[in-house]
Amino acid sequence: MSTEKPSLLKILILTARPKTLGASIAPVLMGIALAVREERFQGFSALCALLGAVLIQILTNYANDYFDFLKGADRENRLGPIRATSAGWLTQKQMQLALIVLVFMSLIPGAYLIYRGGFPILIIGVISLLLAFAYTAGPFPLAYLGLGDVFVLIFFGPVAVMGTYYVQALHISWDGLWVGLSGGCFSVAILTVNNYRDMENDRIVGKRTLAVRFGGKFAQIEYGMMLCISVVIIPLILALTNVEQRDILLLMVLIIPALFLIRSIIQLKGTELNLLLARTTKLLLVYSVLFSVLWII
Repeated sequence: MSTEKPSLLKILILTARPKTLGASIAPVLMGIALAVREERFQGFSALCALLGAVLIQILTNYANDYFDFLKGADRENRLGPIRATSAGWLTQKQMQLALIVLVFMSLIPGAYLIYRGGFPILIIGVISLLLAFAYTAGPFPLAYLGLGDVFVLIFFGPVAVMGTYYVQALHISWDGLWVGLSGGCFSVAILTVNNYRDMENDRIVGKRTLAVRFGGKFAQIEYGMMLCISVVIIPLILALTNVEQRDILLLMVLIIPALFLIRSIIQLKGTELNLLLARTTKLLLVYSVLFSVLWII
């Protein structure tokens, strides 16, 4: 590629995909809100949960960069952000070192969370680390089999929210299941934009995402459904199951920006979809903050 090579620090930041990290921050914020409401907030545990979630997502982004390069998935006509390995910004050995460093960084907050939460958190942590690599690595990578949506829905949704709550309260909140599904659906919407944008390239390299398997129209419908479930269906369920929490219905006001985003995925093409991806992540963060405020008060 002819793109000028940035500084090493900027390369590391860009490879972390900072515009998408709201997908790991949002469910932790909602899990904290659940704990605060029940007077179970535990600051250091919440901080470690946040650091752990963000580091796992960064690790996943780095692993995607490296293993997609090895599989030849990043072609010169790529529409998404430049990948560090395929662009020659980082060598394979540098990426391998970065992956090792990120694994050990993830273990630091993870160690305390395991000490605090015990065996259930150990299981979640081990599976999360394995899936960070299994998303694009190995003989049966999830992303290449069209299973990425399931992984994102579960681990950026209920697992993240309920796990964050659990390491503070040390018991399960079943409200966290519905709250987690709202965040998980938002994250699936973010992934859908990514897969919709890369659909043609992915088809060529054999990466059979849902967009590749079922087509662009399916991806547009999936995106719209995920947003509507998050901003309409889940608030209704939470209001019906928590009589004293009817203010949560105010989340439904976000259907207005959501509809604009749904219109965008129909109208935008190619690199224009990178902006939609960033805007969807921003709406997820707005959703998580608004949920937290409404749930606590």
